[in-house]
Amino acid sequence: MAQPIWQWGAVDTAAAIRTGRITAEEAVSAAIQRMAACNEAVNAVTVDLSEAAMHAARQADAIAKTGVALGPLHGVPVSIKENVDQVGQATTSGVPGFAGVVAKEDAPVVANLRKAGAIIIGRTNTPEFSLRWFTDNPLRGLTKNPWNHDITPGGSSGGAAAACALGMGAIAHGNDLGGSLRYPAYACGLATIRPSLGRVPAYNPTGAEERPPTLQLMSVQGPIAREVRDVRLALAAMAQRDPRDPWWVPAPLDGPRLDPPIKVAVTKTPAGIACHGAVSDAIDQAAGHLANAGYAVEAVDPPLVAEIAENWRTLLMTDTKVMMEASIRQHGSADINQVIDDYLAASNTRDGEGYMRALADRTRLLRAWSLFMEDYPLVLAPVSQVPPFPQGEDLKGTARVKQMLDEQSMLYGVNGLGLPSAAVPTGLHAGVPMGVQIIGPRLREDLCLDAAEAVERGTGILTQQLWSRT
Repeated sequence: MAQPIWQWGAVDTAAAIRTGRITAEEAVSAAIQRMAACNEAVNAVTVDLSEAAMHAARQADAIAKTGVALGPLHGVPVSIKENVDQVGQATTSGVPGFAGVVAKEDAPVVANLRKAGAIIIGRTNTPEFSLRWFTDNPLRGLTKNPWNHDITPGGSSGGAAAACALGMGAIAHGNDLGGSLRYPAYACGLATIRPSLGRVPAYNPTGAEERPPTLQLMSVQGPIAREVRDVRLALAAMAQRDPRDPWWVPAPLDGPRLDPPIKVAVTKTPAGIACHGAVSDAIDQAAGHLANAGYAVEAVDPPLVAEIAENWRTLLMTDTKVMMEASIRQHGSADINQVIDDYLAASNTRDGEGYMRALADRTRLLRAWSLFMEDYPLVLAPVSQVPPFPQGEDLKGTARVKQMLDEQSMLYGVNGLGLPSAAVPTGLHAGVPMGVQIIGPRLREDLCLDAAEAVERGTGILTQQLWSRT
């Protein structure tokens, strides 16, 4: 390969280490040098673990010399988001008051990456309490989008996405409650998969209490990468069983083959909200790539998306008010408190009876999609109805926040449904990445990723255009 090692994907890096073409020390050193060269400009990596990573890389090379079977990510440099537990590190979630919350054991997703042989080079930035589509906080500061510093890198995994796009590791860990994997991937020109509930085990030992019910149902862990095949490899590593998560499901990563042509429902306005012309073009481009790959592409709106979005807002904001608001008010900055005020104002929070009825009604919404996906196993939809937001856009008042929530309806609607969804880039608009999401049936991440690869084959690896600038 003529490219520098930091540009290699996880699949190629792991293969090169396994065959002895390069060492783990060389792979990790390349990512660390790239981090030293680029991170200051974007503030994506907030905890530099270079010294420990180099020690781990040398250990990995010693293991490789013994001839034992190596893990699928042996020697591959990765990053971990600052809102999951990593032994010896603070789980800050971007909150100054949590800077002393140091983990004594790894969260399942971190443990699984280590078991696969991955080497952690740093921890990445997240907004306070991981509750914004903008990655900024008073503890670590603002993360900038490497394509354009004036637009958000996404949130809450904005640090993860910015780091990965620039080559600071082949894989970035993130999580997704309201689009926090897919939106940063969209904003930074990357690929990801929001896995189904139960696919990747989740648990933070530092948590003071169990997570609110909707976070248990709608928040998932997953990978961000520059290539879809790397997302697939990382997902397999992350998805190994951990007994600390009773929601984990022992389902195969590859489901039964569907008879071709697989039908894809294409929607541009799933919740009835107008889409920007660049979003419409991205959908058309992706639909064309899928059609060329043999998919049966048809313009069809999936059911009840506006209701699903409202249900998500009702449940999540009621949970937030009951179980999280006191902590946010105590430990959060003026910015996050303003954002929470506006989220609450734009949502229909409920009393106990109303909450139970809304939670029960979620099954009706899931059933409608389950039936729809009998005919259309895949849905091609916008990640957002508009291109990535300018930095700080959610600090412009309640009316703007309500509009933004409407513009992101399909993004977090997927979380309400608990379904898998891949995000993949389609190109640039005015120098800013654009992309789409491909939603599939529960536990059929493989179908989503297959379709995302078909789009990627037509588009190419978008970050290669970024590297020529940096």
